[in-house]
Amino acid sequence: MAEMDMPVAGAEASADNKQMVNAIIASVLGWALDLFDLFILLYVAPVVGALFFPSSNAALSLAAVYGSFAVTLLMRPLGSAVFGHYADVHGRKQAMLIAIVGVGLSTAAFGLLPTIAQVGVIAPIIFLILRLVQGVFVGGVVASTHTIGTESVPPQWRGAMSGLVGGGGAGIGALLASFIFLVTSSVFPGDAFAVWGWRFMFFSGLLSSLLGWFIFRNLEESPYFKELKRQQGNKQAKVSKAPVKDVFSGEYRGVLLVNLLITFGGGAGYYLTSGYLPSFLKVINAVPNQTSSLILMGASVSAFFSAVLIGALSDWIGRKKTFLLIGVLAAVLLPLCYLNLAATKDTTQITLLALAIAFIGNAGYAPVLIFLNERFPTALRASGTGLSWNIGFALGGMMPTFVSLVSASPAQIPMSLAYFAVGVFVIYLIGAVVIPETKGNFR
Repeated sequence: MAEMDMPVAGAEASADNKQMVNAIIASVLGWALDLFDLFILLYVAPVVGALFFPSSNAALSLAAVYGSFAVTLLMRPLGSAVFGHYADVHGRKQAMLIAIVGVGLSTAAFGLLPTIAQVGVIAPIIFLILRLVQGVFVGGVVASTHTIGTESVPPQWRGAMSGLVGGGGAGIGALLASFIFLVTSSVFPGDAFAVWGWRFMFFSGLLSSLLGWFIFRNLEESPYFKELKRQQGNKQAKVSKAPVKDVFSGEYRGVLLVNLLITFGGGAGYYLTSGYLPSFLKVINAVPNQTSSLILMGASVSAFFSAVLIGALSDWIGRKKTFLLIGVLAAVLLPLCYLNLAATKDTTQITLLALAIAFIGNAGYAPVLIFLNERFPTALRASGTGLSWNIGFALGGMMPTFVSLVSASPAQIPMSLAYFAVGVFVIYLIGAVVIPETKGNFR
């Protein structure tokens, strides 16, 4: 065993209750605030598409907006490399604080941008550059929030913690975005939303920066990292000076590549469900903004419970069996849900199907966080987890763009979603077959 792979003895019991609770809150809210900032674009995608990427074809305009979303995702691995290195060498806390404040400030800046009608082609260029900056900070949030929470709870809670941070945090973030969408839609109804409402949606990103600062500034460091630093001081272990390089070389390169099968499938499944749902309700079902926001709030609650339940299930039956079970169910049920959603105008049926889609989509990646944590030692955990998650989710996050591009008209979007859902969860299932069981492998 390499020196940096040495188990961190004594870390299991070193976190007191206060530290554990603070770490749980910080991880969940950190990821929630980060997803809140990303969800804002998804909730205003049709409006932003018309203002920055106008087209006579609504599907192409929407594809351009999702393309800008994919640009942010593609920058996330760089953010994980930068902030993951910092978190593995210097600690999780400071990396989390800088990243979450950066995401909020860059999100708020979108509300200041001129539209294409005001300044011409420079508008979408500035928009895309700002998305690149936001993507780096988003990658940094993943590298820190996705480690400190699971490193601070007892072994029997790690699967549930994985769901609580990954899916629960996303559900809370989406719920907050839905609430802001409801408020702004009420304050700026109809055409006024396309003039000022979307700007105030982005300005709300300042909320995440402010909350992040107050939440994280008094957070203690992860007990696993503190123990590793203690062992480093006693010459019992060393912290890798180049954790990102170590992840891409030697034994961990193969681990990273196999991880991507799961993270791509889980990420694509998520973005094709919770990520695409706001646009689906508006473009396909023509649901009014205020009604749509209420449905999406319900979907966020569904996502929250799905993630925690499926994460806890992985504590009971193991990570591998959970991936296999969810993969089969998602490949079968998601296409049926989307086709039925497109065929109905009944608000009750739309709501129930939206809740089901959110539940299934978030179930797919609920155990992914703890699975990734268990694949890397403490000295590489932030970098390895962040890179595995962000590369897979960056590739998966491109799927909504392709769905819009292959759809000649909005009417073809539901069938495209059905085909893509089957494809990505087949890849997910391949990953579930080849990965080892990781439950209990935390060092």
